[in-house]
Amino acid sequence: MTDELELIEQLKSDIHREQAFRALITQYKERLYWHIRNIVKSHDDTDDVLQNTFIKIYKNIDKFKGDSKLYSWMYRIATNESITFINKNAKRLQTSNEEVQQLALNNLTSDVYFEGSDIQLKLQQAIATLPDKQQLVFNMKYFEDIKYKDMSEILETSEGALKASYHLAVKKIEAYLTQD
Repeated sequence: MTDELELIEQLKSDIHREQAFRALITQYKERLYWHIRNIVKSHDDTDDVLQNTFIKIYKNIDKFKGDSKLYSWMYRIATNESITFINKNAKRLQTSNEEVQQLALNNLTSDVYFEGSDIQLKLQQAIATLPDKQQLVFNMKYFEDIKYKDMSEILETSEGALKASYHLAVKKIEAYLTQD
């Protein structure tokens, strides 16, 4: 915890800010990348959203109050940036968020960075059928193994609601994967 407090202090300091921000990127880049990738699907889009996330973190670090863990705050920003990205794409394409996600999913097979098997693709298709909140909760729990307590801070909702969302998501995914 001391390391996190020191890092926050350095991020808020004019003298150490650049160096601390580089350390922050090194420490969290991969975890945030995969969190965003699970939401937006495309590697190139993920890179764009990740860059926007770090810009927002850099610009707003002074507003971080320490009410939650630093990574919870950053995950919240990454989640919001991902959702904003999907919403902007839907608006630009004059379509629904679901259709934008379906389009991204359809493009997964041609994405050179997607190395998934047929079953992994089918799992992604099953996840895409879930409501947005259940997708987020499922991805965070299943792929990132984030504890409900931490997820509760990131998504600003109760652990009970998150457990219920995950349980429903698993049931729907099982049903999707076992249909003929």
